[in-house]
Amino acid sequence: MEPAIYADDLRKAYGDVRALDGLSFAVDRGEFFGLLGPNGAGKTTFINVLVGLAHMDGGTAEVFGYDVEDDYREARDRIGLSPQEFNVDRFFPIHEVLEHKAGYHGIPQGEAERRAAEALQTVGIYDKRDTRFDWLSGGMKRRFLLARALVTDPELLILDEPTAGVDVQLRRDLWGVIERLNAAGTTVLLTTHYIEEAERLCDRVAITDEGRVVDVATPDELRSRGTDKVYVTLADAPAETPALDVDGVREIDRDGDTLVVTAGGGGRVAPALLRELEYAGHEVVDLDIRRASLEEVFVDMTRVDDEAEELGVVG
Repeated sequence: MEPAIYADDLRKAYGDVRALDGLSFAVDRGEFFGLLGPNGAGKTTFINVLVGLAHMDGGTAEVFGYDVEDDYREARDRIGLSPQEFNVDRFFPIHEVLEHKAGYHGIPQGEAERRAAEALQTVGIYDKRDTRFDWLSGGMKRRFLLARALVTDPELLILDEPTAGVDVQLRRDLWGVIERLNAAGTTVLLTTHYIEEAERLCDRVAITDEGRVVDVATPDELRSRGTDKVYVTLADAPAETPALDVDGVREIDRDGDTLVVTAGGGGRVAPALLRELEYAGHEVVDLDIRRASLEEVFVDMTRVDDEAEELGVVG
């Protein structure tokens, strides 16, 4: 069975700028997949290629086995897109905008009306159905973009920064809606600068940079490549930092009666660390492992060190 998304050696340039430079990965059917990368990494260009807003210079892109250019209609009808920009017809009540959207995909009027109502109910703004888009609050506008993506009952839901600029409560509300859609079988492709979002929602993530995929893995697998902190509290403060010969330990600092151990894979290191300390005559009274975050691994794997604050992934 073909994957939901298949990309192989995708290339796209705008003048001298290579937005996509050999991008390759696949998304399984029913998967919740995250696409992470700094500004300019090629995420939006990739989405534009999938939905027909940009023509690739080379490579292959398929949606459920349909080539996005040769089989444009078949591919596009299977995609629901919630973009980052507010590109909405502002002259009609929002329920009519959804009905028009459904009509573009060949859905009869009666069915379009039913789907529009269902989509607005799903995102929690059915009571605003007669309101124009410009009169909605910022959070409701984000909900409406999701409703518009859902009105065609897509097999693949693409979310480009779906919670940008919304408050914490609304972000969590939208997470719940998206998680339920995915649990019901909808494949989801998410781009986000909120690393917490990817950690919570995604089965796997692709780290992209400069138009290429740096790595594809689960959030747990990526975190395991970072450096953890192991905090070991001793019964008595040592006179000096113990010299421990434990594989995986990179650094040991002393803070009173607590040793702060920097290690790759804190869970794997902890048992040997405890044995070494007890053998050296130290009594351990507490141990706490703080795993590396996906945010830290993301920064290490891309070129965003100087841009991190701007992107909202640090601080």
